[in-house]
Amino acid sequence: MVVAMDKRSNVNGDPGAGDRNKKGEGFDPSAQPPFKIGDIRAAIPKHCWVKSPLRSMSYVVRDICAVAALAVAAVYFNSWFLWPLYWAAQGTLYWAIFVLGHDCGHGSFSDIPLLNSVVGHILHSFILVPYHGWRISHRTHHQNHGHVENDESWVPLPERVYKNLPHSTRMLRYTVPLPMLAYPLYLCYRSPGKEGSHFNPYSSLFAPSERKLIATSTTCWSIMFVTLIALSFIFGPLSVLKVYGVPYIIFVMWLDAVTYLHHHGHDEKLPWYRGKEWSYLRGGLTTIDRDYGIFNNIHHDIGTHVIHHLFPQIPHYHLVDATKSAKHVLGRYYREPQTSGAIPIHLVESLVASIKKDHYVSDTGDIVFYETDPDLYVYASDKSKIN
Repeated sequence: MVVAMDKRSNVNGDPGAGDRNKKGEGFDPSAQPPFKIGDIRAAIPKHCWVKSPLRSMSYVVRDICAVAALAVAAVYFNSWFLWPLYWAAQGTLYWAIFVLGHDCGHGSFSDIPLLNSVVGHILHSFILVPYHGWRISHRTHHQNHGHVENDESWVPLPERVYKNLPHSTRMLRYTVPLPMLAYPLYLCYRSPGKEGSHFNPYSSLFAPSERKLIATSTTCWSIMFVTLIALSFIFGPLSVLKVYGVPYIIFVMWLDAVTYLHHHGHDEKLPWYRGKEWSYLRGGLTTIDRDYGIFNNIHHDIGTHVIHHLFPQIPHYHLVDATKSAKHVLGRYYREPQTSGAIPIHLVESLVASIKKDHYVSDTGDIVFYETDPDLYVYASDKSKIN
């Protein structure tokens, strides 16, 4: 087993390891788990695998009705006192709609591929997400979760890639709240060090057999985009911005924050893998469950993420039960989420702290931990004074 063990990774990679060993805890999150994925599967009750199209559609109807009601109310009252409340609520519902489309992409919405595709296109196109383009790249994320080079979502930058980025790009990537606005750019350009577009059928993201699917989703996305432009001419750009644009930005911030926290920001440094050290199980065990307080039900328990990553075919409404049943198998590889109040303020602290210190991983080693760039937030003028 090869592990990155230079001085910086001792300090920044897993600074709590020594203290844990002194206390006799001795738990290494990067150690091979004493169970197999089949053991976890066997612990999950049979009813958790059952998909109900009617139940899934009921959540779609619930969310669409809520979105429509909020929009009608906001336009009717047209009060600058109420608009900020509308933006926060509607942006949150857009995020909930994304999660349902996400379930369609996994096939956990139903066992009917046509239904999944139609509903997924309607939901995701409405919030300017290319359904098949995102679905396929997200499948790549699940198949390679926790792998430094092959993962797709919020993948860590190897040191050589990080050090070759302009300082301005690093600041944009690691200065809150800017990373929380990155999703539209990711759809167009992917992450640093990766190439391709979620809209281009000939992108390296997709196989030749998938090009027609990508063209279909890009067409649906374009129809929605053109519709928004037309509405801007009819009702004015400010009206469209208030009713749709600002909630869309809130949705993007929800998406970026939640997906980041699925894989970052735990008090205990968690490993990333390469080569023979990576496996589907070990990668999946690096994901993190989160408690979002009153938002758990609103965004369809997306914070219950460990079991989802290992078994994405389980419907969202069974994830809590499945997790409870699997905990005894996972043991210390399952990290109980910190209990949230009504509003998950503690997660903002975790998000900011992680972005400020989790910058890159070593270029070498099959098991690596995040390291910190101590000079990132030192401005060029300050560096010249130091030198």
